[in-house]
Amino acid sequence: MPLEYLLARFVRRRLPPSVVSFLLRRGLVIKPGLETSDPETAVQRYEQTLQEFGLGLQGKRVLDFGYGGHFGVGVELLRRGARHVVLCDPFATPDHARNRLLLRTYGQFLYHEGEKVWPNPEFFTLLQRDVRQLQEGETEPCDLVVSTSVYEHVDDPFEVTRALARLTHPQGAHVHFVDLRDHFFKYPFEMLCYSEKFWKEWLNPTSNLNRYRLWDYQRVFEKFFRRVEIKVLARDELAWERVRHRVRREFVSGDPARDAVTLIRIFAREPLPGA
Repeated sequence: MPLEYLLARFVRRRLPPSVVSFLLRRGLVIKPGLETSDPETAVQRYEQTLQEFGLGLQGKRVLDFGYGGHFGVGVELLRRGARHVVLCDPFATPDHARNRLLLRTYGQFLYHEGEKVWPNPEFFTLLQRDVRQLQEGETEPCDLVVSTSVYEHVDDPFEVTRALARLTHPQGAHVHFVDLRDHFFKYPFEMLCYSEKFWKEWLNPTSNLNRYRLWDYQRVFEKFFRRVEIKVLARDELAWERVRHRVRREFVSGDPARDAVTLIRIFAREPLPGA
């Protein structure tokens, strides 16, 4: 049981949200995800995935789930042909400092009021609500739902996926990149060594890590979509071997090739009616 890990997790859990936001937006200790740090690469991954399945961005209404306050992915989706982008995040507020840097390149999609930068409603819908609270018909269905390193933070993946499926056009698709590691990346599987009670009360960061594994996501998405393909993008078999004797039984499949998975891509298509 690494004391360094326990101390870091204990401190991280008790940081006020305002401090976490300050550190994240300045890249101090807590680093922003790919959608914020490199939105062009994030969108390129989405586009490449769609091309694998014979799809594209042209003319699509896209929901960027958990956009994090930065409009970079949204404007890049529009530049590559999307018709409209829904920015969805109940926890984030627009990061005006970062978004100002987008004005020169993507000014046709944004506007500013003094020091604040806002998405042009002709091209964007800003949805600062929990998707589970949306009523049927409240917003136009989306052709595509995307996210990067968001799903592992969702507190109830089952109900969130149900809600997102309801927001998806009958022929629509989802692309989600999910990081299965403990986000104290030096110990990628350490979070799997603790009971649910101990994890929730003492170690779980305020950003929440749900500790879902590959097979959990498979089960969730197959409940709500007719077509589901999960691709393994990375494994860390050495790290898994070091800690597997301590990992709790509920996080072990018995197949080391599955247990050591650290990064996955979920592609789902055709939401099931009435799910």
